[in-house]
Amino acid sequence: MTEPIRTILQESRPDQAVIDRYARAAAGLIGAENVSANHVDLLSTCRDYWPVNSIWMLEGAVPALPQLVVWPQSTEEVSQLLALANEQRIPVVPYGEGSGALGGVIPLRGGVMIDLKRMNKLRSLDQKNLLVTVEAGVNGELYEEHLNRAGYTGGHFPQSLRCSTVGGWLACRAAGQFSTRYGKIEDIAVSTEAVLADGTIFRGRRVPRSSTGPRVDRLMIGSEGIFGVITAATLRVWPLPEKRHLASYTFENLDDGLEAIRLVMRSGARPAVVRLYDAVETGNHFPELSDQRCALILLIEGARTIVDAEQEVIAEHVLANGAEESGSKYVEHWLETRFNISAASRLLQKGAVLDTIEVTTNWHNALSTYLAMQEALKGVEGTIMASGHWSHVYPEGAALYMTVVGFPAEDKITYYKKLWQGAMDASLAEGAAISHHHGIGLHRGLWMAEEHGKGLEVLRRIKGALDPHGIMNPGKLGLEEVAKWQK
Repeated sequence: MTEPIRTILQESRPDQAVIDRYARAAAGLIGAENVSANHVDLLSTCRDYWPVNSIWMLEGAVPALPQLVVWPQSTEEVSQLLALANEQRIPVVPYGEGSGALGGVIPLRGGVMIDLKRMNKLRSLDQKNLLVTVEAGVNGELYEEHLNRAGYTGGHFPQSLRCSTVGGWLACRAAGQFSTRYGKIEDIAVSTEAVLADGTIFRGRRVPRSSTGPRVDRLMIGSEGIFGVITAATLRVWPLPEKRHLASYTFENLDDGLEAIRLVMRSGARPAVVRLYDAVETGNHFPELSDQRCALILLIEGARTIVDAEQEVIAEHVLANGAEESGSKYVEHWLETRFNISAASRLLQKGAVLDTIEVTTNWHNALSTYLAMQEALKGVEGTIMASGHWSHVYPEGAALYMTVVGFPAEDKITYYKKLWQGAMDASLAEGAAISHHHGIGLHRGLWMAEEHGKGLEVLRRIKGALDPHGIMNPGKLGLEEVAKWQK
């Protein structure tokens, strides 16, 4: 007999007889081949890339387990599956490819995982209006490859491109590495199609914009499955760029680099990629450069004449702020390695605790937030590195991305919680937003009250109206207390 798998965060599970009835009904709706209670399927959908999950998995445990996995192949099938779950009060968690970093897909109360990977069609490519309509389960890299073959780009390149889905991008309000030119997913999305907890299907209009009241379909962007299931979206696309220019520079200090970027954004230039690394990350990513300086890499692309003009404007600002030119090869190196996370896997296997924590700052507090977060992370005993870089820049500020590695003498989970408490306290004290693009999931929900204030209660009211029985991804976004995961 198979030994039961140890679960750490499981709060509850519906009675198995209820799940069995649901499974039989679901098989009648979508076919028995699209319904599974096999352990391999339950294990493959029970977690994401939250580092705590990796710690538990290496110890032979999982955070929680669903009781059933279903694979719908149409919006109508999603509607039928949700209506059935709502009627029987069965918890449901939408699942793409599990690339989230904060425990957003953990089935705390068991129930059903709606795995959307078989909804993987590009429904239409509208070349005149530069729009594509795509189903939520399409893999990110395959999506971009399909567009490239037709002469277009989607402009969205998260580090998780190869292991994430279009629906996941929308659900967690993602940002890609080329976002300064093409925008974040909420800028790229024109409309969404989604299904509410009771099975109601609604579709937004694919117009440039409208002034017809709040856009209900856009409420789904960033909702992380708490309102319903995103099944498709219409997104903007761009013709493949005529020209690409790569440039890198180094600065004596971060202050000069941040000021140079601020002035570039103020000028109206919009390079696709802007990444400023502190001295530690400069040494780690680009060993040939001096680890006493801070590297800035830039990628400009688009129409030839626009690229030429932006190249000139950008060079003027960065050189005027004390930069030294370093050529294009460091950007080429970044392009070659930007999806490689093998170092993190090796560190985990050696017993390290590591994570990345991204927040959003304005220009006036960009450096002070970095310094405060770095001090807080280094102040936790066991930390060996706390470094950072800025990316996803705006005229009003940027995303600050901190990386921390530690080998704690104490319990790893206790150490991890101390890291995050220090980082979040420092971020909030400096006036930064607690997340830029990783979302909230389970873990970051611990600080949602401080982030939103009374706004969190408004979010709870919306949740109560759209999902009165609370079946959709319970315990996430800080809307309710999770007894087994506290500060």
